[in-house]
Amino acid sequence: MFPITRRAALGAAGAFAVAGVAPRALAQPGKMESWPLGTQRRTGIHDLAPAPDGGVWFTAQASGHLGWFDPKTGRTELIALGTGSAPHGVIQGPDKAAWVTDGGQNAIVRVGWPDRKVHAFRLPTGTPNTNLNTPAFDGDGDLWFTGQNGYVGKVAVKTGQVSVKEAPRGPGPYGICATPSGDIWWCSLAGSFIARIDRQTGDSTVVEPPTRNQGARRVWSDSRGRIWVSEWNSGNLSMHDPRAKTWRQWKLPGPQPRAYAVYVDERDIVWVSDWGGNAMFAFDPRTEKFDRYPFPRDGANIRQILGRPGEIWLPESGTEHISVVRTA
Repeated sequence: MFPITRRAALGAAGAFAVAGVAPRALAQPGKMESWPLGTQRRTGIHDLAPAPDGGVWFTAQASGHLGWFDPKTGRTELIALGTGSAPHGVIQGPDKAAWVTDGGQNAIVRVGWPDRKVHAFRLPTGTPNTNLNTPAFDGDGDLWFTGQNGYVGKVAVKTGQVSVKEAPRGPGPYGICATPSGDIWWCSLAGSFIARIDRQTGDSTVVEPPTRNQGARRVWSDSRGRIWVSEWNSGNLSMHDPRAKTWRQWKLPGPQPRAYAVYVDERDIVWVSDWGGNAMFAFDPRTEKFDRYPFPRDGANIRQILGRPGEIWLPESGTEHISVVRTA
């Protein structure tokens, strides 16, 4: 239905700097920069994703918009998604458009770029409120998504057909990611497990973690196809190796860590947000050391992490700011 093209990876300039912490374990130090969104209304910024033009998209869950932020000028633009919209996740598609999971409309919404044309892929008639959460594209260019009320689904991009299946063990599907081979993994916050999707049937195979009731919130793959998990309840960063069928866990530093979002950058450095310590951590699997990037504002509450080479982008849902850690 929409052309599939190679994804662009463009840089972006900064505004004002906030002092970062020079990491010990990483090859290069990082510096954090932050901007207030500066909108007249509260957006309820939730997730974000780098846009192909050097800007950054974000979901404005409270106002029902897709936001676009330009770090060169500090300008923010809001694009209405439809009546009742309450968007959660956003990613850049292979077609360079923004693809949004819109829980308010119970639909996947595509926003063309740069034409800003909005098209909603409604879930099938009779599908209950799925509480749409997060999307990811597989190796065939199809979009998979989670619904926290207990659903996993797919948009077949070439035809526009949307299909939905009940997830194993009911409510909880939250984070989702693709591996370098194009496979799709998701995690259950309420069920405390991760799962791999059979892309032909849409069925999910549960993989049990070693820590019970850990609250798997987000997942991300590294370049080797290992699945990294942020564990909300346990405060662990964990890693599952599907080939070896093994697990490892590392407790985040601090007295009461709450691991929310996780992302693996192009160097296989793992980034995780800690709500308990109001900070970001960069974890180097080679040295097994954490490096801390504190926020200058209380209650930053980072719910999602995405990036492009040399840039780790962070939506501060608690402060209406956008931040970036530049590593190059």
